[in-house]
Amino acid sequence: MVCPSWSSRVPALSAAVLLATALTGCAFGRAEGATAPGAAGTASPTPAGKRVSLVQKLGDEGPIRNLEVDPTGRWQCRDCAGDGVDATGTLSPEQNRRLQRMLADPAIAKETDHARSYKQGCIGVLTSTLLVPPDLTVTIQDCPGEPKPKVAYDVLLLVTQATPAEDKG
Repeated sequence: MVCPSWSSRVPALSAAVLLATALTGCAFGRAEGATAPGAAGTASPTPAGKRVSLVQKLGDEGPIRNLEVDPTGRWQCRDCAGDGVDATGTLSPEQNRRLQRMLADPAIAKETDHARSYKQGCIGVLTSTLLVPPDLTVTIQDCPGEPKPKVAYDVLLLVTQATPAEDKG
């Protein structure tokens, strides 16, 4: 049985994850694989690689933080540290190479919520959801004793430590 207070939390977080998933494809103004005019009017392809979004919420009442990193390493963060401040920047080339290697690792497919039959088990903790289009979703909660999916957790650490999205509170 799910207590009423828990059931009221799930739709709010689920709605945030759904919204972030919908916005991921257009977060940086064009869809994956799109072309943009070059300096001489020619088309230049979007760099190979994967885009990743991170949606975080601390507890029941915390603000929802959104971070998107495109294949080039450019990132955009809304309410980055839960303080209402938005920021943009770029990962270092080495950070972006590490990120792209992790996102391409076949092991991450075994860490998805679906593959793990993941059910959120803690209340009042930081919940982080990684979204990798087209269909990878990995949720990680800071629950005591809960095992962390290795590759996805390494992605989470890289993007939070390289941007203002690191949890400050």
